[in-house]
Amino acid sequence: MGGRFSGRAADRVPYDGERMPIPNPDLLARLPVFQRVRPEDRVRVAAAGRLQVFERGDDVFQEGDEPHVFVTVVEGRVKIYKRLANGKDVILQIFGVGDPLGAVAVYEGRPYPASAQAIEPTTCLLLPRQAFFSLLEQSPLLVRGVLSGLTLRLIELTERLTELTGVGVEARFARLFLKLGEQFGQTRPGGLFVPFPLSRQELADMTGTTIETCIRIMSRWGKDDVLATERDGFLLMNRRMLEELSAQ
Repeated sequence: MGGRFSGRAADRVPYDGERMPIPNPDLLARLPVFQRVRPEDRVRVAAAGRLQVFERGDDVFQEGDEPHVFVTVVEGRVKIYKRLANGKDVILQIFGVGDPLGAVAVYEGRPYPASAQAIEPTTCLLLPRQAFFSLLEQSPLLVRGVLSGLTLRLIELTERLTELTGVGVEARFARLFLKLGEQFGQTRPGGLFVPFPLSRQELADMTGTTIETCIRIMSRWGKDDVLATERDGFLLMNRRMLEELSAQ
């Protein structure tokens, strides 16, 4: 993990699977929720918080767990998913660097309403709940940052639920990849690259459909040069077609 973390070598996170002290308060300045707080507040966060490394497939927390810590993604990506009564998972969102996880549950002191799982090697900042509240009391700018993030996530979740219930399945796939491209895309020859692999089952879970439907759509898009599946991600080759499909 150390080789993947941006910044000076002294600030990098060792990949040993243990909770670790925060090596430098300046690391927090890279996370939107802490960017506008006073330097002394970041020092307090660094003193109270810890870093935790998660492998792909590790649970950050599970639905029903008590929220003892405020969790922010420092590196990597995490899926938020809900397990339905029939045993099927629905992926609600994918969070990346700087995103808080389960912040409403932490704020309200209620069990997490959904589960969070790393979809690639991921480092999270864990800040004890009481330390989090103490910082909120001392830093209006942190309150503003948290509220802004919560509002944005609520809007996104509302849009996701609308898509899952009121939009055709192919349009859901198109909107998903357009959003992933907007959030994580890297410009490459031939298109926009989304730099992390998702299995066909994960794609099906994210769009509320079956794996058979997912395979059929992805196969057709590959043949039509709309989107290519690569070993380490997806190449969006025809964004205009995806935009047309998303509007159906």
